[in-house]
Amino acid sequence: MLDILIVEDNKEIATILCDFLRKENYVVSIAESGEKAMKLFDAYGAKLVILDLMLEGMDGFAVCSKIRETSNAHILIASAKNGKEDKLKGLNLGADDYIEKPYDIDILLAKIKGIFKRKYAIEEMVEDNLILNTVTHTLKVNGEQVDVTEKEFELLKLLIENKNITLKKEYVFNTVWGSDSDTELQTVTVHIKWLREKIEEDPKHPVHIKTEWGVGYRFE
Repeated sequence: MLDILIVEDNKEIATILCDFLRKENYVVSIAESGEKAMKLFDAYGAKLVILDLMLEGMDGFAVCSKIRETSNAHILIASAKNGKEDKLKGLNLGADDYIEKPYDIDILLAKIKGIFKRKYAIEEMVEDNLILNTVTHTLKVNGEQVDVTEKEFELLKLLIENKNITLKKEYVFNTVWGSDSDTELQTVTVHIKWLREKIEEDPKHPVHIKTEWGVGYRFE
């Protein structure tokens, strides 16, 4: 699942916001249209949707309404439409919050952090001899802290969140690296290898991160 889906047709705004959020260790994807937003949401889901209203084709109101049919994901409308009627329409369709453009990026980041802290905070994920701290983004193996990169952390977190479920390689790639990433799909295999070297007693015979050949990986 994505942390944040940005639905924004202004490429510059979307890219800047995405860069800021990824620096804060969120898993982010961008959709420049309502139609693409729904394809990404249906495929991967998202904990938070930052939603522009003025989109060509399927507008933000339609996206908000469609998401609410099946999900309680947090919807934050970010729009230059600042009239009372637009705000009420968005909120009545199921949006959780509304911020006017142009917004201060620091205020938006603070609002997002607050949303995740209130709604999704799980400080520690404990599995067997592994402790993953989602606040400090640190990993302990057998009580000893082990250095992991941001992507290694997000990859392990995704696998643990979907324990005993085989995740397709493409899904892992799109979720951790983002569907708009220029990185090669092979990077998933490389990062799995690195993670095994850090968490498995015998990386060649892993007990936690299993490979289902031709499909993907699962955490046990």
